[in-house]
Amino acid sequence: MPNLVRPAALALAAALVLTGCGAEVTSREGEGGDAKAGGGRYPVTIENCGQKKSYDKAPQRVVTNDVGITEIMFALGLEDRMAGYVMPDDRGDLASVPWKDAYQKTKWLSKKTINKELVLDARADLVFAGWNYGFNEGEGFSPAELEKVGIDSYLLSESCRNGQGKARGVMPPLEALYTDLRNLGKIFDVDDRAEALVAGFEKQVAEAEAKALKGADRPRVFLYDDGQDKPLTSGLYAGPHDIITRAGGDHVMKDLKDSWATVGWETVVERDPEVIVINDYGDTTADQKRKFLKSYPPLAGVSAVKNDRIVVLDYAELVESPRNPAAIDSLAADLSTFSRG
Repeated sequence: MPNLVRPAALALAAALVLTGCGAEVTSREGEGGDAKAGGGRYPVTIENCGQKKSYDKAPQRVVTNDVGITEIMFALGLEDRMAGYVMPDDRGDLASVPWKDAYQKTKWLSKKTINKELVLDARADLVFAGWNYGFNEGEGFSPAELEKVGIDSYLLSESCRNGQGKARGVMPPLEALYTDLRNLGKIFDVDDRAEALVAGFEKQVAEAEAKALKGADRPRVFLYDDGQDKPLTSGLYAGPHDIITRAGGDHVMKDLKDSWATVGWETVVERDPEVIVINDYGDTTADQKRKFLKSYPPLAGVSAVKNDRIVVLDYAELVESPRNPAAIDSLAADLSTFSRG
């Protein structure tokens, strides 16, 4: 079943960006000067993944990695503080999103993996990425390595490691989004815009929850990212958990204390999801993923497969991003449609 309401959801997100926050972020004091609007003062201190960090001035040349992280900067109106972004070209249609003008104004530095040489060439003073969202010690690209060459880092809060090996997640997914918006609001002295975005998103989520299925009507929902031998899915700390739960579903992997992780198909079969959400990205199309799910013999008896209750959401709606609240509204409508079917 196609997602029936994504255009309306994106329109609502655009309205939040345009009406909730105004057309201008802040005034600037001279070319490249620090933001002064709202009486902001430096230094400012924030907490990022358990580490307190201080900034004597707003960064001027930020490099972001991946779509959700890039759109957090765009939602705050900070494209003029960016040296560019790194992103594969499989992240969907970027021309119909509320931030299309920011994409056009900002340099697409690479469609390959972000690395130290790239950010040095961009003369970055801060890299906004995350663990497994660009940062990976095995590839020699980490906050510690960047610090050695004088480049600061900000970690996506969804990707914070929780002390259990390399498992990620220290707070609920929507709280991670709001934390990053507020932290960046302080770093760049655009607190008012950050608070307006958070307030708008909270209102949008509350309105979706008010219409969502409740109690015994809540269907069991599984997020399918990719993988055939074993599925990659969302645990408690990735965006889909809050999206599914706030939309009126019962997330079948809510006991997985990680963000994105691999599980066994036997677990999926045992938990018998009534709806499957496909994460649409990558070399394998959503249609190919759907065909696999419907043809894979071990899943033949799973309720979602038997009843063809499969929903598709875009990658950018499911990773931490300003599209998360609209995705809740969209999925809530789909789940309600299934309940009437």
